[in-house]
Amino acid sequence: MRNLTLQDIQRLPKTDLHVHLDGSLRIQTILELAEEQGVKLPGDSIDTLRPHVEVGDECTSLVDYLKAFDVTLSVMQTYDALVRTAYELAVDAAAENVRYMEVRYSPILHQAKGMTLHHIVQAVLEGLAQAEKECAIRTGVILCGIRHISPELSNRLADLTVAFKNKGVVGFDLAGAEEDFPAKKHREAFSRVLANNINCTLHAGEAYGPESIHQAIHLCGAHRIGHGVRLIENGDLLNYVNDHRIPLECCPSSNVQTRAVQTMADHPIRLFYDLGLRVTVNTDNRMVTRTTVSEEYLHLHQSLGFTLDEIKELIIMGFKSAFLPYAVKRAMLADVVSELKSFTPGSLESKKEQL
Repeated sequence: MRNLTLQDIQRLPKTDLHVHLDGSLRIQTILELAEEQGVKLPGDSIDTLRPHVEVGDECTSLVDYLKAFDVTLSVMQTYDALVRTAYELAVDAAAENVRYMEVRYSPILHQAKGMTLHHIVQAVLEGLAQAEKECAIRTGVILCGIRHISPELSNRLADLTVAFKNKGVVGFDLAGAEEDFPAKKHREAFSRVLANNINCTLHAGEAYGPESIHQAIHLCGAHRIGHGVRLIENGDLLNYVNDHRIPLECCPSSNVQTRAVQTMADHPIRLFYDLGLRVTVNTDNRMVTRTTVSEEYLHLHQSLGFTLDEIKELIIMGFKSAFLPYAVKRAMLADVVSELKSFTPGSLESKKEQL
């Protein structure tokens, strides 16, 4: 079979279930927002700012990776800035045929200029809704507690998640520095979310071992696991995750940059898939990682040997794992499966020439 091209993969319908708003801005937008708001940046052009907001091979850890967010958050403290960045993220995703995307962020990180938590959520929902009107994409929002900030703030964000249930917020997450900040300290927040029948996911098994994944599932009730690469270190827990169909939100390029894995060829997503786990493919941070969903699939194709049929199965797993009502998910899946069955690789231009 011929090798797939980036253009082939861009034509496929896709999901992105793990993408951070504050890591997925356009660099030009950061520059324009900084000028509007009088914010001083470490660079005053795309070329000079890029090294401060895009992580390359020199990144040594998750902590190092997170430094870029100091820059992005500095210009994401107004209502209009959040509307714009959410809108642009959805538009950019739709341009590569992402049909469903769950955008996550932590509202408490956007209060430097006095916005209320409710306004912060409303701004992002407004931007996403605007994009949905213009593009063939559906979106949801996941609100994040932060591991290294107090559990009391996670409780506030859990209550905020409950307040916006059925209003665009589809889930709750725990993000931030993983080592030395165990998820179990945030159990109360997850209890509040689960008591209101809301989905939850946790960053776990990225910078810390399988014990972190164990806590996420058994102490916090996670329905999905963010990253989860270190699940490979505990076969018994891996079997449990597999048996209970708990999806893994894999972000291959990001995992290489944060040194959760050494190289793309080492990424355990190949093993996870071969063992039958439900794995999904995501960007994590489109700008910071400098990637797209299509590029992530291309890496899997080129470095880990995923075939077109296997990529189609990964895509279906993504839609199956969405935090959507069953009836909505089923209808979306029916359309996607039909589209995947009729898909053949090759550029649109060559197909037009054949006609």
